Amino acid sequence: MEKIKTYNDLLETIKNKEKFLLYIKSEGCSVCEADFPRVKEIVDENNYTSYYIQADEMAEAVGQLNLYTAPVVILFYNGKEIHRQARIIDFLELDYRIKQTL
Repeated sequence: MEKIKTYNDLLETIKNKEKFLLYIKSEGCSVCEADFPRVKEIVDENNYTSYYIQADEMAEAVGQLNLYTAPVVILFYNGKEIHRQARIIDFLELDYRIKQTL
């Protein structure tokens, strides 16, 4: 999972990638750290493009994407958000939603 470092890079990714998963985590979040490998495993198994951002380092993304908690998983398809899970991630549902876009 590749880290996106700037808000402009995030906007370019949304604009130019057909489909991808965005994982948002924050500093000191133990749930974020625990869920990250499980989400990575799901995207790897499905050969799905994925990125993550550190919410603390990208305040503009937090406001623009309405990120009020962490972790957050967002699926984008053709520049649009098609699925979001926040705080409590249902891994079976996430896997199902990813498979729908393959």
